[in-house]
This record gives sequence, structure tokens and C-alpha cells, in this order.
Amino acid sequence: MFSATSLIPELEDVLQHGSREKRASALKRITNLFVDGATNFNDDHIQLFDDIFGQLIAEIETKARAELSIQLAPVDNAPAGVVRQLAQDDDITVAGPLLALSQRLDDKALIEIAESKGQAHLLAIAGRTEIGEAVTDVLVKRGDREVIRNFADNHHAKLSESGFSTLVKRAEGDDVLAEKVGQRPDIPPHLFRSLLIQATDLVQKRLLSKAKPETAAEIRRVLAKVSNKIGAKAKPRDYSDAQRTIGAMKSAGQLNEHEIASFAREQCFEETVVGLSELCTVPLDVVDRLMSGERADPVLILCRSAGFTWATVRAIILVHTGKQGTSTKGLDEAHANFERLSASTAQRVVGFWQANPAMTA
Repeated sequence: MFSATSLIPELEDVLQHGSREKRASALKRITNLFVDGATNFNDDHIQLFDDIFGQLIAEIETKARAELSIQLAPVDNAPAGVVRQLAQDDDITVAGPLLALSQRLDDKALIEIAESKGQAHLLAIAGRTEIGEAVTDVLVKRGDREVIRNFADNHHAKLSESGFSTLVKRAEGDDVLAEKVGQRPDIPPHLFRSLLIQATDLVQKRLLSKAKPETAAEIRRVLAKVSNKIGAKAKPRDYSDAQRTIGAMKSAGQLNEHEIASFAREQCFEETVVGLSELCTVPLDVVDRLMSGERADPVLILCRSAGFTWATVRAIILVHTGKQGTSTKGLDEAHANFERLSASTAQRVVGFWQANPAMTA
């Protein structure tokens, strides 16, 4: 059995008078001794090694510290103090192996490192197995594109609701990230829908090709669901008079946002619908269905794609069937959602409505 006191005489001279070369040589021999017997050491032995390693690495070269890090990284009972010290090293060749593998680094230590170190350190953490939500929140917030892509591909990493939300937002305009996020089995359904709506056709096709049958069926329904939860359809309306009115305005070059807002404020539902159809180039029957539901989301999407102001949007929501009595809270929520909605996302959804009018039903 290893004797703790047997190390002291051998090390005393090295610690007090040894050169860097002697320290490095002693460190190598002691590291081998520790790794070979790690499974047999008790807490006192581990603490002794921790103290010795701490003293030896104070004045050795980066290469020697990196070699120590590589050897300690897979050891489950590696000395915690030296592991934390090496993991905080600014040189990624030293910190990287431990950040990627060591089970001796708890969430608190990982968060501290993720909040203070550079992208190389974050990238090493992103590849760990079993990363907690508190750690991933920092990675999502601070990580660059490479970190986020690697992290999104790590299905062992746990994500909070807010972390997933941020990840979905960062995936807009990044096909590689969008595909990785869409393939995560733990993505919340509502965020999966948001991801698909903003994704390009190519990403949607790739997700479909790799999805399980039940997921593939959901993907096919998702774009239609953006206008879903529209309740029972409104009774058929006669738009013939409104079409003549709007047609004449369009011919005269008078059809614009201001006129649509005026129709809405005067509670002229048919003229508002036909005007939106013309300005957004979405089929009239599609706009009729979208405007006849209970949710304001389709109105927000149509108006954002057309570049309307909130004042116009508010008027259209209030003329929107069943929305005349919309509460202040409901309008505030709609306003917040309108501000969050990007023009590119709205235009992509409108493009879907233009190409697939039947799927808004």
C-alpha cells in the first residue's frame, strides 16, 4: 500500500532547490504513481497528492502542465484542487482536457470558467457529457458560432426553456445550427414550431428526411399551424362590393397602409380584408380564413410582412372578427409579439401562404 509519508523526503529537495527540469521530472513520476494507484487511494492520499501537485506546477512549463492535465482528465478521483487550478489556465492546451472530460469540475467551477474565459474554453466545455442547465445558459449567451453549433449537437447537454429560446433565435439565418437544434429530441414543441417556421426550405427538407414518422408528420403540419388555432370558420362573406372599391383604389394608385387603417378604424371588415389581400399578395380566401379566427397572430404576420406600423396593426386587430372587445392586456401582448416578430420570418410565412393556400385551413 502507498505510504503518504514516503513522498516527503523525496520531494523536499526538489521543492526547495530543484530547477524547472527537476520539478517537471518529479511531477511526471508522481503523476504516474497517482494514476497507477488512483483506485486504491483514500481521501487523505488524494489530499496529499493535491498539495504536492499544487506546489510542483507553480513553476513548470506549459507543456508539463498540459501533460498533467491529459493524465488527470479521465481519473474520477483526481485531486479536485489541482484540477480546478489547471482548468482555469489561460492556455487551452492545459485547461482543455479537463474542461472536456473531468468529472471533478462541478457546475459552479464550470460556470465561473465559462463566464470569464475565451471561446476555446467554452468550446471544450460544450463537448462535455451531462452539462447542467445553469452551465448551458452561459454557453448559449457567450458562445460564438462554433461553440453554439458544437453545443447544439451535444444531446447530453441539458437546456433550460430560456436557453432553448435563445438557441432558436440564434438559429435564424444559420442553416447548420437550425438543423442541429431541430434534431434535438428535447426541444419543446412550441419552440420546434418556431424553428421550423423561420428555417429555410433546405433545412425543413433535411429535418423531414431524418425525422421519425410521427415527427415528420408534425413537421408537415407545422407551417400550417402558424395560422392554426383559428376556431370555426366565419360564415361566408360577400366581398364583391369591397373588391370593386379596393380595385378602383388600386387602379388609381391610392391603396396603401393609411387607407387600410382607415377602413379598419371604421369597422369596414370586408374592405380591410380585401385591402390586406391586395397589399400582401395573399389570396383573398386565405386572408378571409386568417382574419376569421380567434387569434391575432396571422394579423401580426401579415402586417409585419407589409411593413405596417403598430397603430395600423392595432386597428386591424380591433376589426378582426371576435376581437372588437380585445382587452388592454391582450393588445399589450399582441404589441410585444409584433415587436419580437422579424420581417424576414413574417415574409417567409406569408410566402408559404401564397404558395400553399389550402394549408391555412
